[in-house]
Amino acid sequence: MMESKPNAIVAQSGGPTAVINSSACGIIQEATKSGKIGRVIGATNGILGVLKEDLFDISAEKPEAIEALKQTPAAAIGSCRYKLKSLEESRVDFERVLDVFKAHDIRYFFYAGGNDSMDTADKVNKLAADAGYELVCMGIPKTVDNDLAFTDHCPGYPSVAKYVAACAAEAGKDTEALYTTDTCTILEVMGRNAGWIAAATGLAARCPEDAPHLVYMPEAAFSFEKLVSDVKEVLNALGRVFIVAGEGLKDDKGEYVTADKGAFGKDSFGHAQLGGVAEMLKAVIEKEVGIKARFNKLGTNQRSAMHFASLTDVNEAYMCGQMAVKGAIDGVNGKMVTLVREDGPEYKCTTSLAELKDVANGEKKVPAEFINDRGNHITDAMRDYVRPLVQGEAPITIDEDGLPVFMRFERKPLEKKLPDYL
Repeated sequence: MMESKPNAIVAQSGGPTAVINSSACGIIQEATKSGKIGRVIGATNGILGVLKEDLFDISAEKPEAIEALKQTPAAAIGSCRYKLKSLEESRVDFERVLDVFKAHDIRYFFYAGGNDSMDTADKVNKLAADAGYELVCMGIPKTVDNDLAFTDHCPGYPSVAKYVAACAAEAGKDTEALYTTDTCTILEVMGRNAGWIAAATGLAARCPEDAPHLVYMPEAAFSFEKLVSDVKEVLNALGRVFIVAGEGLKDDKGEYVTADKGAFGKDSFGHAQLGGVAEMLKAVIEKEVGIKARFNKLGTNQRSAMHFASLTDVNEAYMCGQMAVKGAIDGVNGKMVTLVREDGPEYKCTTSLAELKDVANGEKKVPAEFINDRGNHITDAMRDYVRPLVQGEAPITIDEDGLPVFMRFERKPLEKKLPDYL
C-alpha cells in the first residue's frame, strides 16, 4: 500500500449486544499488535459517523479501557440505524465515505453489524475498487436475532439466549408460586422474522412442570384459536401456564400478527414496526379462556445484560474481531468472519469467511427440526444447538456499590478535513 502505515476504522451498527464491544476489542488489540496498522480510528455512531466525519482516535485510549470493552455491553464506539441506499440511489453518500477514508488515510474498514451493515460494507468495497482506491473491507457478525446466513450462530445471540432462558425460569417460578391468582404469564422477546431468541427459552423447560410451557416462534404459523386450545390443554394438566412469544409472530398467510400498518409502521431500515404481541395474547386469553393473565417485556435488557453474559459468547466475539484483522492483513477482502461448529462429541468453534454480498442477501430461520410438530415448543435438536452456546459466565468488575463497572471512551476527536455533510 503506502510507505507509512495505513489507518484502520472500526464502526458498529444496528441494535447493540452484550458482546459487540468484545469484537471491537479483538479488532483494536489485534490491529495494534500487528505492527502493520497505524491509527485505529472509531466512527461515532457507525456509518453516520463516517459521513459526518465524526471520528476519534481509539489508539490514544488507555490500554485498560480497551481491555474493559470485554466487560461492557452495548456499542461503546456508537451505533446507528442508518441504511445507505443502493449505489444508484445514493452514490453521493458512498463517495463521501471514500472521501473521508482518503482524507484520513484509512485503508482498512471493519464493520460490525447485521445484514444491512454487510450490504453497506460490500458497496463501499465495490466503489473503492471502481475508484482505484486501495481499501480492505471486513465484516464482523453481530445480531441477537441470530439470523445471519453462513454462520453457525452470531456473536450476541448466546448471551441473549442465556439471559432470556434464565428470565423464563425465574418468572416461571413466580407463576408457579401464585398460580391461584396469577394463572398465566406471557413473556415477550425480540425476534422480527426469526424465532431464535424465543426458542432459546425452551432450554429452561427441563421437565413438563417447568416454564415455559408454550413457545411461539415466527417460523410456525400462529393463530389465536390454536393459542386458546394450547392454553386450555396446559391448564388442565398443570393449573397454570407460562408462554413465550416472539415479537414477530405471523399467521398462516405470513402476515405479522401485530404489525403497525399505519403511517408510522416502518423503521429507518424499512422494516415493519412490531410489538404488543404480549398484550394481544393477554387480551385473548382473558376473554376466551377466562383466567387472569399478565405479561413481561424484557425490552433492551435482553440484549444488554452483561451481568449474565455467556463466556462462550464473549470469547467467540473477540475471536471474530481478531480474525477479521488477521484476514485483512493477509489480503482477505470483501468478507465477513463466520463461526463454524466442528463435528465431535465436545463443542468446538472455529472461524471461516463468507462473501459480504451473500450475507447481505441471506436470512437464517429456525429450522423445522428445531420446532415441535405442534409448533408450540422446541425439540431436543434445538436444545443440543443452544446448550453449548450459553456456557460460562463472563467476568465483570463490581464496584463498592455492588454494581458492574463499564468503560467509556475518552474520545479524542480527529480534526475534520472536509466540509460538513448531512
